[in-house]
Amino acid sequence: MNAPGKTAAKAFSDRRDRLVSAEEPLASLQFNCGGTIPGTIAIPSLLESVRKAREYGLKIARTMQAQDDHEAITAWIELTPLEDGCEICVRNWQAMPFEADGDASGEGAPHAADRALADFTAILDAEQNIVAAESEARDLTPLLKSMARAQGERWSKFVRIEGLDDRAKLHWRLLDGAQCMVEGSERKWTIGLYPRRTPVGDLAGFELTLTADRPLDRSVRAGDDPDEAVDHMIARDVAPALRQPLARIIANAETIRARLAGPLPDQYSDYAGDIASAGQHLMALLDDLSDLEIVEAADFRTAPDRIDLADVAQRAAGIVGVRAREKDIALVGPDTTERVPATAEFRRVLQILLNLIGNAIRYAPQGSQVRIELDQGDGKARVHVVDEGQGIPANKREKIFDKFERLGRSGDGGSGLGLYISRKLARAMGGELAVTSSDGEGGRFTLTLPSAAG
Repeated sequence: MNAPGKTAAKAFSDRRDRLVSAEEPLASLQFNCGGTIPGTIAIPSLLESVRKAREYGLKIARTMQAQDDHEAITAWIELTPLEDGCEICVRNWQAMPFEADGDASGEGAPHAADRALADFTAILDAEQNIVAAESEARDLTPLLKSMARAQGERWSKFVRIEGLDDRAKLHWRLLDGAQCMVEGSERKWTIGLYPRRTPVGDLAGFELTLTADRPLDRSVRAGDDPDEAVDHMIARDVAPALRQPLARIIANAETIRARLAGPLPDQYSDYAGDIASAGQHLMALLDDLSDLEIVEAADFRTAPDRIDLADVAQRAAGIVGVRAREKDIALVGPDTTERVPATAEFRRVLQILLNLIGNAIRYAPQGSQVRIELDQGDGKARVHVVDEGQGIPANKREKIFDKFERLGRSGDGGSGLGLYISRKLARAMGGELAVTSSDGEGGRFTLTLPSAAG
């Protein structure tokens, strides 16, 4: 089943129905609906369709209806299930501005500050049943686990609502702004419920937020390890507080840059693009600092499994393919028939390859080629990322793996942490990351992992 019209955007989701990459305008819609990239799909109708395609292993093509703060959106989506998620193709994107009805119903879009302060967000269907939930607050881990086991059930059964019978199916207006308690958390929570409507005004679902009355207590109690009180502070506390405001800044700047909000002089569009780029740089730096904190922790471990290194390489090439085309770089991935079994953690290997291929694209000259090659033998599986850039002198090949090392580069958006983190991850999986290069002849980065052949 097909719908006419050229592709408006492509995206990929993972096995947890998280959007790991997306082109515009789908990326902006994800941010405008309160989501992040990577992050759980925040567009209710898309999330429902992706989940069905993944669970049943069937290709799905249908109309998607969505709504952000300013527009009613309809589009044709085609979903292709993959081994670890879905490929999403969006066509016939149509956005229609709408006017607020001006009533006092409270059904307006949530204020950005409310979302930024929330420790917990969830997508609900029209009956207030759980579709997906996400939080990085450690005192809400039991709540997340309980909701994950009970998707499709009403969210209010998992909290204790003050002054209300939480067993009743209460109207959302009675719940919005109410106080509740969550088992396993000593904090008091304020409920936020924000309706999502179809373009014709029908109720499509809700966004649920929980906002705490105070920051999480990080004091050291008797018997606690003093180091544990501050360990992972960036990943657990700083990153969650900053990631959503940054995502909103990026989304709004991209909306302005693309003139989705209306006509705009070129200089202002360029200025919005600079804001979006700066926000993306800060988001990448935040992610790098979080990863740095995690990989340097004494208790850091990976979760190795049997993977196909060729499949991971093909996925990585697909995710960064748009970036390569924008720079007029030919990205040559492995043959689709290749199979290179390895023992490693899929997510970490993908993270390493995205860093290696992204670096190759960033530093390779326009019109050149970046190749991804595979080989195996001697109990090892290998993937090579080869570029045609300036190369790396012999006396600097180990230095590039140092923390914050950028070899004098500036203004390229890098943090100098990617290769350091990638090598730490490779070694944690029993592998290695190395480079062979000659000055002026390009670079060849090789990720080596234990083979799973036989």
